Amino acid sequence: MRFDVFTLLPEVIEPYLQSSILKRARQAGLLEVNVHNIRDWTTDKHHVCDDTPYGGGGGMVMKPDPIFKAVEGVLGAPPSCPVFLLTPQGRTFNQQVAQELTQYDHLALLCGRYEGIDERVREYLVTDEISIGDFVLTGGELPALVLIDAVARLVPGVLGDPLGAENDSFTSGLLEYPHYTRPPEFRGWQVPEVLLSGDHARIARWRREQSLLRTWQRRPDLLEKVDLTEADRLYLRNLERAQRAGKKDQDG
Repeated sequence: MRFDVFTLLPEVIEPYLQSSILKRARQAGLLEVNVHNIRDWTTDKHHVCDDTPYGGGGGMVMKPDPIFKAVEGVLGAPPSCPVFLLTPQGRTFNQQVAQELTQYDHLALLCGRYEGIDERVREYLVTDEISIGDFVLTGGELPALVLIDAVARLVPGVLGDPLGAENDSFTSGLLEYPHYTRPPEFRGWQVPEVLLSGDHARIARWRREQSLLRTWQRRPDLLEKVDLTEADRLYLRNLERAQRAGKKDQDG
């Protein structure tokens, strides 16, 4: 899968791409990430990419000309792949959106800076807009890395375990179950017996119930969207009964 990232700060992007899973994926040819400095498409000696906003107001605005020249210089006119703007005004990024983006073999990511970008970039160049949450950062570089990381690990072969991404939180609609590794006892704290049993059916059910429990405790809103089995529903009803009984005991 190929990503082309357009930014004013390529030095922010590159170090993360040179580490761990993303580095190995690039070396194996599973992932291609090209980082382009928008300043390289300016024509003045100071490589200016921003200017004051029409109508007044605080902050600076990224100029349209360098952005159009950068994107079209790399991807053609019109661009040969979807162009995603990283902005707080975009649709919220989540695991389902990450899965959706794997349908593309090539994506362009545009990182904003300053107060924002000239609206004509949004209207005539950008395909879609993505936000990683309801907060404001100083630029789109961190959101671009979040998106690349989340999407890349869904590309077949990127993770060492072919089933790794399938068990992640949110992939099934539930939060992920707890994980344990050696030693079986640490400071008196034991690994759950079922995980040492070798009984794969029991382990699978325990993990499912732990995912249900964790989701019920931390993100009950997610349960409304999950395709639950009858066994799942029975387990959740038992949790609710236990909760009501506990409240009764506390009330005396």
